[in-house]
Amino acid sequence: MDTMMMDMMKSMPADKMMGMNMAMMQECIETCSAAAMASTMCADSDMGMDMAKCSSMCMNMADVATTMMRMMMRPMGYDMASMHAMMMACVEMGKACSAECTMHAEMDEHCRMCAKACDAMVMACEKAMGSMSMA
Repeated sequence: MDTMMMDMMKSMPADKMMGMNMAMMQECIETCSAAAMASTMCADSDMGMDMAKCSSMCMNMADVATTMMRMMMRPMGYDMASMHAMMMACVEMGKACSAECTMHAEMDEHCRMCAKACDAMVMACEKAMGSMSMA
């Protein structure tokens, strides 16, 4: 785990008001970052292979994961209902991107790696959602 990021999160004044487990939140941020990078690279590779649907799906995944990650890094603006909805969107986009990439995983290593990154992000976001306090 990136201790600098965890230290930064702990130093933020809203850390007690967020209603989320900090370690789970950090894992979700890190996996969103990894999924955004993997899906961006997969989209680029797909364009050179005439795989328009997969490329478009990956670009959408990168946008959703990046937005989710950025929202989690701004706890002063948290609205738990909005955060939950965004995490649900991130989970659903991750599942869809993973399913699309899995169809090409045997012939394209970048698709296999993207699907794996999306699956890890989905699991981390689901775990983080389970730790959220909606009160």
